[in-house]
Order: sequence, then C-alpha cells, then structure tokens
Amino acid sequence: MVKHFRVPGRLAIRMAELDVPVSAVLRRAGLPRDLFEQVRVLVTTDELFALWRAIEGVSADPLIGLKLGVETKTGRFHPMAIAALSTPNFKAAVEHMARYKKLTAPEEILSGIKGEEFSVGFRWLLAVDGEPQALTDYCFSWMLTIARHGTGTGLKPVRAEYVHARPQLRAIGRTLGCEVVDGAARNVIVFRAADATAPFVTRNAELLDLLAPQFEEQLKQYREEDSFLELVRSAVQDRLTGRRPSIDVVSDALHLSPRTLQRRLQESGSSYQRVLDEARHQMARYYLGNSGLELNETAYLLGFEDPNSFGRAFRVWEGVTPSNWRETHRAATP
Repeated sequence: MVKHFRVPGRLAIRMAELDVPVSAVLRRAGLPRDLFEQVRVLVTTDELFALWRAIEGVSADPLIGLKLGVETKTGRFHPMAIAALSTPNFKAAVEHMARYKKLTAPEEILSGIKGEEFSVGFRWLLAVDGEPQALTDYCFSWMLTIARHGTGTGLKPVRAEYVHARPQLRAIGRTLGCEVVDGAARNVIVFRAADATAPFVTRNAELLDLLAPQFEEQLKQYREEDSFLELVRSAVQDRLTGRRPSIDVVSDALHLSPRTLQRRLQESGSSYQRVLDEARHQMARYYLGNSGLELNETAYLLGFEDPNSFGRAFRVWEGVTPSNWRETHRAATP
C-alpha cells in the first residue's frame, strides 16, 4: 500500500490568501519549514493530520477548512482535477478521482447513489486517530468546487453529515448551502442523484484522451517513488542499531552515491533527514507499543545521544512524551 499523501501546492497559496501564516502552521505541525518549496510535498497520514490540526490551531476562523477548499482559478487545479472535470458528469468525476487516490495515497473516496441521493465520503486507511475537522471540511468543500465547476451552476448539496459534534452547524450550513447534522455514522456530503448524473459543461473527451497517457505515467511514477522511499526507509531502519546511520552508509548499502541518493529523494519530494525521521518515528512507535524496552534503551537503539533528545523528537512527532504515549497505547490495547 502507498503510505504517503502529496499535498497540493495550492494549499499554501490559499492559506496565504486567507491570512493563515504558512510558517506558523508548519512550525506548529512539526513539519519542515521548506515543505511547500519541495518538488513534491510528501507527507504521512500522521503528518497530514498534524498539518490540518495546525491549520485549525493557527487560524481563528472555525470555517477555515471550508474556505480553503474553494477554488475559482482552474489554473491552480491539479491534473487529476482537470481530468475529472473532463469526464461526462459529477459521478464519473468522483469515480475518476477515487481511482487516482486508491493508487497514489492511503485514502479512499467512497461514493454511491441510493434512491434520490448521491453521497461522497472519505476513508483514511492508515489513520490511528479521527481526521481533523478542518480536513473533513476541506474535502467536502473541494468536492462541491468540482461539482460546481463541472456543472457550471451554483448547485447546493442536500446535506452534510459529521460524526463528531460541530458547534458551528448553522455557519457551516450557510457556507455549504445545505442542512448540516452531527452525530452521524460517517462523514459524508450528500448531493441529489440528479446532480450526480447531470452532464458536465466541462466535458472534454479529447482532453481526457490526451491526459490519459500522462495520467497513467504519473501513477506509475508515483508508485515507483513510493517504492524507492520505502526501500531507503528500510535500509535506514536496518541500520538503526545504536547509532544514527549516515547518508554515506545508507547510500553504500543501496549501491548509490550519496549525491544520487539525495537527488532521487528530492525528486520524490523528500530528503535524507526526513526519511531518517520517518524511520525513527515508525521504530519508536513499534518499540514503545510492542516491547518492554525502557525509554533510555529505545533512545539508544534509535541512535539518539540521550533520552532527552529522543523525548524532544517524539513530542514533535506525536505531540506527547514517549511515556505518555506508551501509557495511552497500553490503556487502549486489550
């Protein structure tokens, strides 16, 4: 399974337009300050959730997720969205995007027509915790953006359903233009079945045919990149035995020069330091959740100079101390 998301660069642009300081968000999320300057913005599920929780925390606007999902400039659309808008209707567009997500991210877009309604929901396959509310809002708003661009109308959903309580139900309803309920079984945005099958004014069979080969090549490239990152991460983890493996050691194990390894990681939207952090993070969760190792032993095995350095790094990753994370995990696990 693919384990990373590629965050659209337009997100940083929209944050700046809505007066949400990108640097403050990245700092609060514990993400690299040059994240949006990378060739491809690549994050894990935990990092994606941390990013959206940071957006919630930095922004004073409870509707920030809904506003970030609105886009009027088609020039900023991801190729996936452009291809989706070239399909016959909204239902086909959602199915097109669902296929793309299935192949490029640990996420599913779930949709279906039942009676007079067409529902769209999102499932985060590697999530440990529930998704941030702003992320759910963003997904709902983005789907509405696609529907309105495709149909060329200001169509409104029938209903938005949230699992958790939302104190701003009326404000959300005014923004989306529909009824909003919480306490639902799942997070879904519901449209009329007629809107799902109404022809797209943006339909362009020629463009879709033109984009298809590029689309398939991009999917292939994404799979190859993720496989390469997994290969590097595994090489790092194999050498996390009481010392911090250098890029020279890992590149030698992969029969690459350090320069080539750095270049390929950058092309994949990552860096050696980032892969090292991800490898340490994964192993830290494993050691804390599945072994009787003491914290200082875990810090040693992960190549940290001392337990305090490990504790600081773990708080950046998880937002809590290693001991608190372990206690919470043990309490939640029978």
